Amino acid sequence: MKNQITIQEEDFQKARNEILKARKESGKTIVFSGSDEINRKILEKEKIDILLIKLAHRKDRIKQRDSGFNHVLAKLAKKKGVAIGINLDEIIQSGKQEKIKLIARLRQNIEICKKEKLKMIFIQSKNEKDIYDLKSLGLVLGMPTWMTKDL
Repeated sequence: MKNQITIQEEDFQKARNEILKARKESGKTIVFSGSDEINRKILEKEKIDILLIKLAHRKDRIKQRDSGFNHVLAKLAKKKGVAIGINLDEIIQSGKQEKIKLIARLRQNIEICKKEKLKMIFIQSKNEKDIYDLKSLGLVLGMPTWMTKDL
């Protein structure tokens, strides 16, 4: 099994250097950035395996949720073969009201990924994942069965 290398940078050039270093180590690269612009640049210009979308600390608009993911990023991810990551720790550690918002944003991202036939992956810091729990969570959130097969 490959090593997972998580890269969390707010500067594109630093993130690019970390991705190049990770590719040399032949690990699975997971990029995690709070900025939508950096996520798009990384998807356009770099080869990564998983893009982890930050759902917390966003401001929703009146008629649309700001989930950090849209159809433009979905098409780029599909073209490059990048999976979209879901940070379970972010959801588990949030408060009750914030958890409702995070799950709604996550459902919106799942709908976009369904349309583009993108792979989604649950990522958790602890390795105490039960595969059946993750699959059932994915189904409850609206993932089709083809998306939950490889969780």
